[in-house]
Amino acid sequence: MKRFTHLFIALAGSILLWAAWPTSPLTLLIFVAWLPLLWIEDHIRNWKKLFAITYLHMLAWNILVTWWVWNASLPGALGAFFANSLIMCLPWLLFYFTKKKFGNWVGYSSLIIYWLTFEYIHHNWELSWPWLTLGNSLAMHPEWVQWYEYSGATGGSLWILLGNIIAYAVFTEYRNNGRTRTYFITIAAWILILLVPILSSRFMAGNERRSVEAAIVKADKNVIVVQPNVDPYTEKFTGGVEGQVQKLIVLSEKLIDDNTRLVIWPETAIPVSADEKDIKRSFFYHPIWSFLDRHPQISLLTGINSYKNYGTDKKNATKTSRLDAQSGIYYDEFNTAAFIDADTVISLYHKAKLVPGVETLPSFLSFMGKWFEDLGGISGTLGRDSERKVFTTWDNYYKASPVICYESIYSDYITEYIRKGGNILTIITNDGWWGDTPGYKQHMNYARLRAIESRKWVARSANTGISCFIDPLGNVIDPQPWDVAASIKRTIPADNRQTFFVKHGDILSRAVTMVSILLIALNIFVWVRKRFKK
Repeated sequence: MKRFTHLFIALAGSILLWAAWPTSPLTLLIFVAWLPLLWIEDHIRNWKKLFAITYLHMLAWNILVTWWVWNASLPGALGAFFANSLIMCLPWLLFYFTKKKFGNWVGYSSLIIYWLTFEYIHHNWELSWPWLTLGNSLAMHPEWVQWYEYSGATGGSLWILLGNIIAYAVFTEYRNNGRTRTYFITIAAWILILLVPILSSRFMAGNERRSVEAAIVKADKNVIVVQPNVDPYTEKFTGGVEGQVQKLIVLSEKLIDDNTRLVIWPETAIPVSADEKDIKRSFFYHPIWSFLDRHPQISLLTGINSYKNYGTDKKNATKTSRLDAQSGIYYDEFNTAAFIDADTVISLYHKAKLVPGVETLPSFLSFMGKWFEDLGGISGTLGRDSERKVFTTWDNYYKASPVICYESIYSDYITEYIRKGGNILTIITNDGWWGDTPGYKQHMNYARLRAIESRKWVARSANTGISCFIDPLGNVIDPQPWDVAASIKRTIPADNRQTFFVKHGDILSRAVTMVSILLIALNIFVWVRKRFKK
């Protein structure tokens, strides 16, 4: 059994991370969850063994927290589990080498720097899967993290890492020297590290609450969110489109009044692929034009499937386009947010943050495309938009940011909507692919952090749940249960403020990335010099 000690300790760390993750009530465990892996790194002298143990730790963590991905896509799940776990080992290996060369102070500081750099890169490359960003683990406690309006979720990751490293210093000091003065000073430092951000957050929440309440009093326009509850496996893409559209209209009309300005339907609410040049003449959209004629004061924001033809000349096509073998026409398919007014003006935004293995394959993995398709994954990469867009109601009151599903995990990505004038976040998602699992609950809770970072109201329409409103403090309002058809309405003020995080983006991540590059260069320099001396 002794030979498996490191493995058991590593798995204990994985269980702690899982137990701390939304939707568990044991969030505080996140501030000690890394202690097992820190202990292992401190007691292993062979980097290959450290890598093996760390990989198993990361793999167990990924599976425990995101096992539900399997319900949506087998290849997507396998990719998320095995590839993500491998990438997550890199910050720990770099930390190991840096600590070995430069000692504890530089070493433990480098772990924070390397991990935050990893998270930043993981938000911005082709194989992006930021679900396990450490700062997301605090999503169920918005009262702790009101300062995200300055730092974004990266600040939460920094707080968690720092808390774990100081907690480990408490543990090692006690084990090595007992209850010394240093031990009590370190405990005091750890308590301060935990309390100061929470107390600061509570102070900020008081100020923000007064601002939100004052804005609500003045507001007189409302938003309707619809949750149609259409099963994506047995009904949505195989059932009658007309019946689904009619259901959406009926649920909407139950609540529409003279002050309604925006109605929101979920991702792919109209589950038939439409030619973007010919949407107005599509038979399936005729009921929508009638619906908008009856309610000319509203705008409709809905998810649709769409495509764009480029003709038979490959020069006119995009990198993501597909070739129709029969017609010889190149075309792109999109997961689209459509904004439609009563005068039939249509604005489109194409989802840009695509799910690896389900909606896209990184270019360096394109050779695996046939394998993914055979396993039920993608049949080709979807097209995507090159920029964020904002949709404005006819009276200029609401300027909606059309965030589609997976995009709501990306804190820095969302800020561009606000910089372009967005004054409300509208999240449209399906979430039914995962079944009644922690996945859709985690997804909804992450949206609470986006509300705090941008200080914007969130109107969230989820096909099977959880549809809700979220205020700028991250409080969830009128959440609709899973597997229930519903519509909800709320008077929401348009908020044109820009937070520090919105104005400047994720500067903390960009700064640590620069430091990380310097640290890696320094490590290489020392290694090369040592080799030459030999």
